[in-house]
Amino acid sequence: RANNIRVVDSAESPTVPYKPEVSQRTTVGLLFGLVAGIAFSVLRERADRTLQDPGDVTYHIGIPELGVDFSVIDIPGHTRAHIAYYGAGSLFCGDTLFACGCGRLFEGTAEQMYASLQKLRALPDETKVYCGHEYTLANIGFAKTVEPGNAALKQREARDQRLRAAGKPTLPSTLGEEKATNPFLRCLEPAVVESANKYLGARIADPVRVFAAIRDWKNRF
Repeated sequence: RANNIRVVDSAESPTVPYKPEVSQRTTVGLLFGLVAGIAFSVLRERADRTLQDPGDVTYHIGIPELGVDFSVIDIPGHTRAHIAYYGAGSLFCGDTLFACGCGRLFEGTAEQMYASLQKLRALPDETKVYCGHEYTLANIGFAKTVEPGNAALKQREARDQRLRAAGKPTLPSTLGEEKATNPFLRCLEPAVVESANKYLGARIADPVRVFAAIRDWKNRF
């Protein structure tokens, strides 16, 4: 019906009133929940396995009802079994990649999280990034400490501050924007490496160690 939306999962299909003022973030959350629910319920029956490289299996799920197809990407680090969905020019990455940040290492290792972020980094720059939380401004505050000379980061902060002041979400971002401003995707950049060295009080260059250093720094920030 015109005044209702229906959210369907494997157990029930409640009908809730539709409100035009519902935020984009809520809409994204509903879509992510829908995709996740469908993925887990049909993955065994409709998965198409393709080997990208030895030991790396990617699952694909098609949702004909929505006219979309998603790759299910294994991205351990935040948790051991974290996954992301990529399709229709969009990335639903949960708590692995945030706008200008990344998730904590609750169950995985720095090596796992860095490798997972590199998988996501390899996607096209125009990919829309839908993450699990609106942490953008806080993440930008940390990113400025790591890379204070990043002009793109300053421009992003000004824009996102205006969005939040207007009650609007900063999401989705784009992967190209994350590559230009997110320190956790910039662990080979000299300024980020130097900041990690200062934080540790030691000289390192390996990107996994740089990532581990700035992730630990963010935990204490």
